[in-house]
Amino acid sequence: MSGFGDREKSFEDKFKHDEDLQFRVVNRRNKLLGQWIAEQIGKSGEEAEAYAKEVVLADFDEPGDDDVVRKVMDDIRDAGLDLSEHRVRHRMEQLLITAKAEIMKE
Repeated sequence: MSGFGDREKSFEDKFKHDEDLQFRVVNRRNKLLGQWIAEQIGKSGEEAEAYAKEVVLADFDEPGDDDVVRKVMDDIRDAGLDLSEHRVRHRMEQLLITAKAEIMKE
């Protein structure tokens, strides 16, 4: 393979790795968010873990975070909690940092 071909393959491999890493970090963040919301609405144990999986799956509805925020905000309202969307989005930012640190340790 030529030097250019090697470099191109290297860039492609790095892109794939970075995309995989980002996917894993966002999924972990969504799981952590689901666990946090579950705690806020009074779920624990298996029920909380099942809820966290629902939050992860909600992210596959559309690109971006709006589908996840919409799901958890609906659940927060249904539970009668007074938790703002701003606070949820702020928590998501914090959990993204936590998720990245956890993934990088693996």
